[in-house]
Amino acid sequence: MFSDFAYRIFEESIKKYHEKDDVHQPFANPYPQDGVAHLLYRKNWIDTVQWHYEDIIRDPDIDPSDALDLKRKIDASNQDRTDLVEYIDSYFLKKYQSVQIRNAATINTESPAWAIDRLSILALKIYHMAEEAQRPGASGEHLQKCKDKLAVLLEQREDLSSAIDQLLADIEAGKKYMKVYKQMKMYNDEELNPVLRGQK
Repeated sequence: MFSDFAYRIFEESIKKYHEKDDVHQPFANPYPQDGVAHLLYRKNWIDTVQWHYEDIIRDPDIDPSDALDLKRKIDASNQDRTDLVEYIDSYFLKKYQSVQIRNAATINTESPAWAIDRLSILALKIYHMAEEAQRPGASGEHLQKCKDKLAVLLEQREDLSSAIDQLLADIEAGKKYMKVYKQMKMYNDEELNPVLRGQK
């Protein structure tokens, strides 16, 4: 199943990041550039670095100039994340381009890649909640609460994985069809963001 394939890559990326656990560490993709595994690994690495950016920026004692720099890194990371989602959807569009779409076919509320994006974030939640569920020195109450939350996250993983695989099966069978809209984010565009436009 594609969801299992993707999740294994997400886990690999998360594990590799935490060998150094440093947002400044260099990135190296172990998968060939022409394959979807390359896109999945890169996608999760972006999510993982951003996860830790979000931790750092919540430091109440962070220097304001450092916070501004980090906010801009988070903005850039969000754009990279969106770009990767669109690349992954392009992979599926190409893969299923010859499928005969049935007359009664319907469109899904989200594309396959946006569902996979949620799976990538869920893999991070599971990793960090599992850490908290066995953190040395934490109270028994904390550990139990985190174990309960982890159980919910694992159930969510099963449901989301099943939904992704069903969606892909339906697209392959012509029961669903893909229609991908570019994000058209306005705040990074010098012509569409009035603040940036005013600085030109």
